[in-house]
Amino acid sequence: MPSVDVFNLENEKVGTIDLAEEVFGQDLREDLISEVVRCQRARMRKGCASTKTRGDVSGTGAKPFRQKRTGRARQGTRRAPHHAGGGVAFGPHPRSYAFRIPKKVRRRAMCSALSQQARDARLKVVRDFALGEIKTRKLAAVLDGFGLKRAMLVDGKDNKELRLSARNLEGFVFRPDGGINLVELLRFENLVISESSIKRLEEELKR
Repeated sequence: MPSVDVFNLENEKVGTIDLAEEVFGQDLREDLISEVVRCQRARMRKGCASTKTRGDVSGTGAKPFRQKRTGRARQGTRRAPHHAGGGVAFGPHPRSYAFRIPKKVRRRAMCSALSQQARDARLKVVRDFALGEIKTRKLAAVLDGFGLKRAMLVDGKDNKELRLSARNLEGFVFRPDGGINLVELLRFENLVISESSIKRLEEELKR
């Protein structure tokens, strides 16, 4: 069973905590992580590219020229795709790029990423995030004491002081323990999480 040290906000070790083997003791599965990241990024795509068909472009409805005795191919409208200013054939239209993958695969990918962070010492557990006030400078000093330049900060969603203090910190983002995103977890590399939140995260991922 893996275990990590627990620190206070002064970066002093105050104990250790045992981590769940099912969550933090998994092998690295780059294939599952890649699939989940691709799924999440596909859900983020706007899919708003659009072109006008022959029914959407403005133009006359009159026949360009008479049907016979011109020596030219018969034409019925100037709005056809092969005319200049006409509609677009087979062009893109608003669509969703989202697709679904099994819940077990999503959880296995998250556990794999968390396990690798724990092995690489990029997981830091703090006893609690009790800042006592909304102060960005105070939180910046705490993170500087941890020696971090980029990290995801995780605690309960009711920690207003941490959420508001982290808003303007470049390289850091706050997420509640129920809203961790695999794409962001990989982008910020380091994870700073409270002791209570890591237990709730384990319970969620062990289901």
